Amino acid sequence: MTILHLGTRRSLLATAQSRAVARALAEAHPGLEVRLVGIETRGDVVQDVPLRAVEGKEFFTAEIDLALLAGEIDLAVHSLKDLSLERPPGICLAAVPRRANPRDALLFAPDAAARVARGAPLRIGTSSPRRLENLPPFLARTLPDAARTPLRLVEIRGNVDSRVRRLFEPEDSTRRLDVVALALAGLSRLWADDTARARVADLLACVRWMIPPLTAAPAAPGQGALAIECRESDARTRALLRALHDPATAGEVALERALLAEWGGGCHQRFGATCLTNRRLGPLLYVRGLRPDGRAVGETRWLQRPPLERPRSAIRAWDGTLHGRAGSEPLAGIAGALASLEPGAAVFIANERALPDGCEQALGQARIYVPGLRSWQRLAARGLWVEGCAEGLEGFEALRATIAEPVLRLPPLAGWTVLTHADALSAWAPAQAYAAYRLQPPPVTADAPGPAAATHVFWSSGSQYEFWRGRLPAGVHHACGAGKTLDALEAYGVAPLQPFPSVEEWRAWLGLPTPSGN
Repeated sequence: MTILHLGTRRSLLATAQSRAVARALAEAHPGLEVRLVGIETRGDVVQDVPLRAVEGKEFFTAEIDLALLAGEIDLAVHSLKDLSLERPPGICLAAVPRRANPRDALLFAPDAAARVARGAPLRIGTSSPRRLENLPPFLARTLPDAARTPLRLVEIRGNVDSRVRRLFEPEDSTRRLDVVALALAGLSRLWADDTARARVADLLACVRWMIPPLTAAPAAPGQGALAIECRESDARTRALLRALHDPATAGEVALERALLAEWGGGCHQRFGATCLTNRRLGPLLYVRGLRPDGRAVGETRWLQRPPLERPRSAIRAWDGTLHGRAGSEPLAGIAGALASLEPGAAVFIANERALPDGCEQALGQARIYVPGLRSWQRLAARGLWVEGCAEGLEGFEALRATIAEPVLRLPPLAGWTVLTHADALSAWAPAQAYAAYRLQPPPVTADAPGPAAATHVFWSSGSQYEFWRGRLPAGVHHACGAGKTLDALEAYGVAPLQPFPSVEEWRAWLGLPTPSGN
């Protein structure tokens, strides 16, 4: 029997993810035994120093590195985001397994919604300068009644379970927090481990969640990915670890860390950078926060952008996100359907128009998800607690991986309630879908002209194109997002057709100004 010794920090999360790697190795190589070796690092001992003030590299890894180089262990598992860009000589990154969900998760105390409703301050705990930079503006737009909710940021340290427990401290305790910001991947790994789940299940059963979209709050470079290291000279272990390597994850993480190297690595950085590969657009790098020189950045980098030349002839652009929006005829019966929902019901609101005025109270305890950040903000302005969104790219399909996370304890699609329009009901089987409105032809006025004279059109939906398609000039260039609208336009045989990550990217290509109010 071959035996490998795996060095790991002793924290609940580090042990859980090291156990997972040990199991994966044993499954990939029958007859292999992997034994965990607990090692205490400086990061585990020094708990009273904010990460931004930490001096030196390898705060969470130095002691494990020494044990690895000394031959006391054969491999080590780290959260890749915790690794410095320059690793000690003699240590090899042998495998980067498939990445878990890279997003952040905000966990709110059970009484947080009541605090928000009465305008009481929310104390937000995090150890990350990146989150300190990006979360306040996000929450200012997405919390119900956010304009009346002061946010107080508290720098914290400690293990995941100890941070969550601070949500349950007495109101007058100096340790009390109302929100903790954590990596969703870490919570998922705790939930997947039987021992760790027993420690956190009761706590997580009582919290309220928010999963910020990567467009508003990208994660730390490498977040959600694990790094498995061994000695560079240990060919046997390197060969065994190769079975766990995921080239796609390694490629995405390399793009994130390349930006970290360009801007200066370290846990003190105040920006996030997360790369995800879209099935239609290729890798997209979401970046937001502050550059090292203090300049703000907020962009989505289209890394495999096709060679699109700006048209040389006169451009008459028609932006379907601003004009030509279909009208709607409200349908009866939604209020009664919502009145029967159980507390904690999972609800997807496909368009803010699908929730009639006056029905907000019926969704006060629901777990609401929406297509994108704009819908989130509009529903939050109506007093609703939204838990997450599909980031506006592929609609509900883009949400499937997140809502399937066992730690969130959301039901399968058959257990969801969906509010949408009458023509979309059949697309939602097996969910319980309700038609809240019927689409009507969009109005055409001097202030909202149609695309009849356009050279370039950006479509916001398949139904919008269906209405206008018989009135378009020959040779018009079509564009849209990379989700359901693209599927619909392709089904119609629309050409030429170019998907874009966002309407802003399309406008930038054509040299159009940013619309007023955006």
